[in-house]
This record gives sequence, C-alpha cells and structure tokens, in this order.
Amino acid sequence: MAADRPRRILVTGVGGAGGFDLARSLMRLGCEVIGVDANPLAPGLGLPCITARTMVPANNPAYRDELLGLCRALEPDAIMSTVEQELPQLAAMRGLLDELGVRTWLPQAHAVEACVDKAAFCAVAGEHRIPVPRTWLPHEIDEVPDGRALVVKPRRGQGAQDVHFCSTRKQAEVLCELVADPIVQERVDGREFTADCLVDRAGRASVILRYRLLVKGGLAVVSRTFRDQQAAELVKATLAAVGAVGACCAQGFIRESGPDRIVMSELNARVAGGFLLSEAAGADLVGQALSGLFGLPVDHDRLSYKPGVYLAKYTETLAAGEQDLPPAP
Repeated sequence: MAADRPRRILVTGVGGAGGFDLARSLMRLGCEVIGVDANPLAPGLGLPCITARTMVPANNPAYRDELLGLCRALEPDAIMSTVEQELPQLAAMRGLLDELGVRTWLPQAHAVEACVDKAAFCAVAGEHRIPVPRTWLPHEIDEVPDGRALVVKPRRGQGAQDVHFCSTRKQAEVLCELVADPIVQERVDGREFTADCLVDRAGRASVILRYRLLVKGGLAVVSRTFRDQQAAELVKATLAAVGAVGACCAQGFIRESGPDRIVMSELNARVAGGFLLSEAAGADLVGQALSGLFGLPVDHDRLSYKPGVYLAKYTETLAAGEQDLPPAP
C-alpha cells in the first residue's frame, strides 16, 4: 500500500445490511471502498464515492478468477467479506490474495466450515460442552422426538432464508424435501441475542451483547445492548472452541427455564447486519477490526460499550428511476 493514499478496502455483499453499513463505516474512517455485489441493483453500489463493481456469486465456477481479476485491476489493500458462502473460497484463496498484496483476516479452514455449516457448528460446540439446539440431519429424522417445536433450515443459509417452523416429525420430514441441504433443530424459546465480536491474533476476544427485539428477514431491525456476564463468557468459549478470529458475530438465546440458561445457535465469521448498534453504544468495532486486519494491535479498551442503547433500522431510498449499472470485472 502506498503511504500517500488511504487504505483501499474491497467489501463484498454491499446489497445486504452488513455490507452496506460496513462500506459506509469504512468511508467515514477515511478508507476508499470498492463495493462488490452479484446483484447490479444492490443498494450499496449506489453509495456516493464508492467504486462499484458487480461479479458472479460465490457458487459460480468463475468466482475465483473474477475476484482475482478484480483485485489485479483495482489493487485493494484488503478484502472484508459479508457473504457467508464466499468465506470458504476466500480462505482457500488466501495465498493467491497474499501474492497480490490483498490482506484477509479469516480463521483457518476448519473454523470457516464450522461458521458456514450449522450442523458442523453444533457438532464442534457439542464437543466443547457448549449448549446448542438438538440437531438432526435428514437421514436421522426418525430420531426426532414427536410433538416438539422444530425448525427446518438450510445448513448453509444466511439471512433466515428458507427457515420453516413446525410441530411434528412428519411436518419436518416434508419440509426436508423442500429445503435444500436441510437440518432439523429443536426450537429454542427465550430472548434472542446477537454478540458482535472481535478476536485479536492472540485469541483475546471482546464481546458486545444486544437483544434482537424485532427481527425481519433474519435482520434485527430493533435492538438494545445489554450486559450478561454468563452470556459473554459463553460467547467467548464458543469463539475459542471454533477458532474464530477477526470480526465475527454469534447468536443465541437466554431462557427463563430449562437445563441450560443460555443456548448458542450459530457463529458467523463476518460482521452482523446490526453491528452499527455496537458502534452507537461506544465500541470502535470497525476501527479496531481495521487495525487487526493490517497487523496492528487491537485496543480492547476501545471495544467497551454502554448497555441500554437502542437502534432501529429502516429502509432508505438511495436511487429511483434510471440508473447506470456498475461495470462487470
């Protein structure tokens, strides 16, 4: 990176809440942002001052070559992905990106897999005695107790897509025919929360807790920060068990009854869609993630936060009518 220019960060998934807000936060910190999305009408591509590009999604065979071509053409200093399905590819491309001078900050391949695959996450968490929902694969459907509240969802889903609730094993069996690569889980009652996390290169983690008070399409549109020492410690244990590094987020439930007061439901190796609340509550989440990304120390004192801070998200109109589409790579 030239010393006389700002850091240039390539942010993927700027059509989603996490990528959109991450791009804006980085620009507020003085970074140049290359915003990338598979959808040419993704709202983040219309942000002022962004360098907008489209490219194929991660499941396209051309993804690797297109991303490398984009990096050669635009010379970003680093990539920050907010798309779950990209993470295994980016982890596998780490060496190639290093050769181009493009930094990444992702966990090892086994940890990425546990973050992307919900069945793998539950298996790893279970090995470390971390409470998670009981989980079954389709071929284990006969083991599901009947008369239980259940959830059928994709193993590798994001944003609550194709998530279905049911109350019988037979219903779950039918839903497994409709959902691609599904898992079946017991439905956990309780107060749902997200933990915005940053794990430094020495393994030290900072955790900001927020309740998901109103959720639409998997995104917490109304949230409130809170403190709970037991929840924070369980989140840290989950991060350590999986091997998470960098900016990530975890979700779980706090229950009033049951054998385990707190149950963890997933861990993602990316920023959450509602991470702005953590920043509004005083945590320098993006700034410290940038420091760690570029090999500088993470100042955990700057990741402290105030409980009782609310955030409400809303839909913003960025453009209407005719619009020039960003170029493909």
